Amino acid sequence: MSDMTGTAALVTGGNSGIGRATAKALAGRGAHVVITGRDADRGERTVKEIRAAGGRADFVAATLLGEASARDLVHRAEELAGPIDVLVNSAGVFPFGPTDTTGEQDFDLVYDTNVKVPYFLVAALAPAMAARGGGAIVNVTTMVAQFGAAGMGLYGSSKAALVLLTKSWAAEYGPRGVRVNAVSPGPTRTEGTAGMGEALDELARGGPAGRPADPEEIAEAIVFLAGEEAGFVHGAVLPVDGGRIAV
Repeated sequence: MSDMTGTAALVTGGNSGIGRATAKALAGRGAHVVITGRDADRGERTVKEIRAAGGRADFVAATLLGEASARDLVHRAEELAGPIDVLVNSAGVFPFGPTDTTGEQDFDLVYDTNVKVPYFLVAALAPAMAARGGGAIVNVTTMVAQFGAAGMGLYGSSKAALVLLTKSWAAEYGPRGVRVNAVSPGPTRTEGTAGMGEALDELARGGPAGRPADPEEIAEAIVFLAGEEAGFVHGAVLPVDGGRIAV
């Protein structure tokens, strides 16, 4: 288990679901974690839980939609925790539905949140990480970035873009000490997927595990990629999907 004492981590979407579980796991290893999200109440509750467990955490309320919001978040996070050593791009939106009923507003929201914001967070943070000689970036994608699924084309394609960016960033920043990798979760029980009901279980039954994941199971994979144990891992997309990749 990596000791991350003395490092600072920024986790987007850190006030719920996979992001919250990741923030808690990173803080448990000693990192000073800055989490961001739109819901201030949930964010402050998460910070209190981390601090109560002996960790260091701060919350930054932010609506992330483009370059300006991404760069502003980096500035505010570094004011609280100092230079960021670990970035976890966990925030994402996933409206599902038929292509012919998807409006341009939904299309733009998905790509702004799932692609544009991670792009400009990396643009703001990776050069400084490289100048310091090291850092880790972990992007959260999805198993439906790997195969076609009816009604999931918009979400899946945005995360497929993030898969390609993960590999491109690894090639760009890896030679200067910045490791960039991704985790590809399968169906996971979170606040965001609660509305899926039985559909989540049905989707999970397509894999050998036969069940949805808990957020903590995804978080452990993210923390592994952020830590020293994964020091020789660059540009990887780690499936944490209950074996769906195997069938």
